[in-house]
Amino acid sequence: MDALPQALRTAVGERRLPDPETRAALRDTTDPALSRRAGRLLSGLRPQDAPIVAVTVLATCTIGPYEQLLLSQLVSAGVFPQLTVGDHGSLERELTTGVFARPEPPGFVTALIDESFFVPRDWVADDTTALEKHIRARLVDLGSAVTAAARHSSATLILHTVPLPAELRDALISWRARTRITRLWYELNAGILALGDEHPQVEVVDLAGLMADEPYAVRDDRMHRYGDMPYSDGALLLLARQVRRIVQAGLGLSRKVLVLDLDGTLWGGVLGEVGAGGVQLGGLYPGNCYAAVQLAVRRLLDQGVILVLASKNDPEPVEAAMNAHPEMVLRPEAFTVRAVNWSSKAENLRRTADALSLPVSSFVFMDDTDFERAEVASRFPEVAIVSAAGDPAHLVRSLLRNGWFDALSLTEADRRRAELYRARAERVEFSGGYDAAADYLRALKIEVEIAPVTSFTVPRAAQLAARTNQFNLTGVRFGEAQTAELSTSPGHLVATVSVSDRFGSEGAVGALWAERGQSSWRVLNLVLSCRVLGRGIETAIAAWLAGSAAESGAETLVGRYVPSKRNGVAAGFWTEAGFEDAGDGEFVLDLSTATVDVPAWITMNERSGHE
Repeated sequence: MDALPQALRTAVGERRLPDPETRAALRDTTDPALSRRAGRLLSGLRPQDAPIVAVTVLATCTIGPYEQLLLSQLVSAGVFPQLTVGDHGSLERELTTGVFARPEPPGFVTALIDESFFVPRDWVADDTTALEKHIRARLVDLGSAVTAAARHSSATLILHTVPLPAELRDALISWRARTRITRLWYELNAGILALGDEHPQVEVVDLAGLMADEPYAVRDDRMHRYGDMPYSDGALLLLARQVRRIVQAGLGLSRKVLVLDLDGTLWGGVLGEVGAGGVQLGGLYPGNCYAAVQLAVRRLLDQGVILVLASKNDPEPVEAAMNAHPEMVLRPEAFTVRAVNWSSKAENLRRTADALSLPVSSFVFMDDTDFERAEVASRFPEVAIVSAAGDPAHLVRSLLRNGWFDALSLTEADRRRAELYRARAERVEFSGGYDAAADYLRALKIEVEIAPVTSFTVPRAAQLAARTNQFNLTGVRFGEAQTAELSTSPGHLVATVSVSDRFGSEGAVGALWAERGQSSWRVLNLVLSCRVLGRGIETAIAAWLAGSAAESGAETLVGRYVPSKRNGVAAGFWTEAGFEDAGDGEFVLDLSTATVDVPAWITMNERSGHE
């Protein structure tokens, strides 16, 4: 336990984020006292090169150690939060008036709500009808405050359901009355959850439901009376962990690839020793544990997670077993890449990253062998490691508990991701048959379509803004609500960029946000998935923008580049497209004298409007 605080002190002293191993220890701790202590140590951290996210905490009660627990969890995600805490009991006022959004709006607002918001202090036990009426009215008040907050700010607002306090339930001596108030409380929490459906920028954590699966008490009665703290440290740690998962997803830090071992992970036993008929899969324990984890993995695949098989085995018996075993859920075709050989798993992971054109920071590696996990962790510390060792009954929980693949919303592009990246791997193999890059690009038969967003594509554009880090020109993360608002503004343009080639459609891989002035257009941001970089698509987008601006009568097109730790690949984009460097990160194209040409190997779809 002393190792973690010492590692944090070192990071604070060196003004850097803790290393990946220390962040993993922060993330995985279930000890509220240790997590609270870590948060206090991290309060002195001022990292020089970490992504910074502004987070505001609003509450109906005293927040206690929530600030420290939240700081600890968010740092574990690899970001540094600038935390602002609202006044005690100020949640409704600040949401309604938008005070929390001034002077600078936060990226995220996490609300801490207890029953005092809904239940009057002097409620009457033999008049449950009046109590029900009051609770329902307060739910309406909360909905109104959330609606107002959505008008004031584009911040993601994180709410949570409220556990039913025992002292409220047990104060009613009639079992029928208890049943009635319990049913009402479920309706209340259902209403809070529904706010997430009504507002795209609202996310709701089911704290009441999650508490049933954790070893913590919801409330420490003494601290509740002593300091108006309605939640125990354990409950607050659980909420902070869920907020961290939402922030991870909102900032595009979720993972895309799940790399899986086979022996001891997807089935029990060693194939080379027991044969296909001897592995433990399906039936009774422990075989049912491996069947359950395969089902969990398939559900991830259905939602767009890319699967990679990394097994030290001979490929022929693996292929035969995966096809023939009647309880096998994940057949060979479920895996975008199959690295079944006797090479180092770390090396196989590197080759897979190259084939998919994805950074290893987007990978999760699950294996039952300590050596394999340690080797991958030492070579690629940014890879998320999941242990499959120990009792296989815990496999599904181990895989899912940290929310590595969380998304704020799921788009059709997400669901097709495995298919898209399988085609990407085929492109890499196809490119080996050409000596010149231009010949390869012509052979791909690339088509690009740029179209204004619709209600169906707004979520995808916002998701691209959140998840794209390499070719992200300004780093502005336009959320779903903000993107929808700009898309209906006559003075703005929001569009998605879709790409297809001889291997099929890549789907919407890019998005742009622009301000359309009479004499000048200004690009607010342009993002493009790294999986299509190097094909000239970014130049085709610049050509389309220049053509659209010129047709509107604009005299100049202004682009901007804001350097970050991860977007160096886009540093020369504007000048390479023919724009003049105007200083302060701005680049200008004089539309009266200059144009941008679409690369010869790219065909612009008719809906794009410009050749």
